[in-house]
Amino acid sequence: MHDFITWWQHLPYDMNPIIFSVGPVAIRWYGTMYIIAFAIVWLLSKYRIATEKLPFDKSFPGDALTWAMGGVLIGGRLGYILFYGFEWFLQDPIGTLLPFNFGNGTCAFAGITGMSFHGGLIGVALALWLFTRKHKVDFLKTVDLFIPALPLGYTFGRLGNFINGELYGRVTTSAIGMYFPAAPTVALRHPSQLYEAFFEGIVLFIILWSIRKKAPWPGFLSGLYLIGYGTVRFFIEFYREPDAQLGFVFLNFSMGQVLCFLMIAAGIGILVWSKRRAAGAVASENKK
Repeated sequence: MHDFITWWQHLPYDMNPIIFSVGPVAIRWYGTMYIIAFAIVWLLSKYRIATEKLPFDKSFPGDALTWAMGGVLIGGRLGYILFYGFEWFLQDPIGTLLPFNFGNGTCAFAGITGMSFHGGLIGVALALWLFTRKHKVDFLKTVDLFIPALPLGYTFGRLGNFINGELYGRVTTSAIGMYFPAAPTVALRHPSQLYEAFFEGIVLFIILWSIRKKAPWPGFLSGLYLIGYGTVRFFIEFYREPDAQLGFVFLNFSMGQVLCFLMIAAGIGILVWSKRRAAGAVASENKK
């Protein structure tokens, strides 16, 4: 048992964020996890269309997720700059926005560092809103198509964070803690990435996937997801190390907790609005 605990606590030191390299190009687990996440959402959404007789054609998930992928990358990066790194942006706007390092007369690809879940969520919502307007389909029905599969895809994103050794938790004396090489002190810390992968990913997926066929109106699953994710993430943030450049932004709450509170409020708002919208549509149909 002692050997297992030792292995577990030092596991982050044994993980390599790079799968393999081809010359100067490195294929990383983090980016690969994003691809896996979108593939899972795509496959499960196609399964829903095929088995639940939803009003979408077979090519719809791929087309919509192509827009959503752009929303994740743009929204996630801009959200990180706005919520977590605005001072860095003011100091170096171009260097912050572009994934390149400029120095000594050279230009090197540095990758996309710093992504905000909440920014990515906003980006996806805007991208799908534009997509549905262009294709003249219902926005809430479109989002609800993907929502039940989203947490399972998100699980792999958090595993990518874990392999990267980032977004680690606060110091703990519990044996479940781990030593993270990038942490500012050598101390056991909560593997908060794994907590998020399990509760925000697997548990929330089981709940939403189980009730997907019982959703009473369009927008119900979307509102429930926002409330569920926001609530779980809010409490897990108590185990996650606040961003060093921000610390606690309001009382003893981190920026993540403030954003989760707004997320919960948005979820409640969507539930109320979408229910009234659905009731209005039924009343309008009955008058015909």
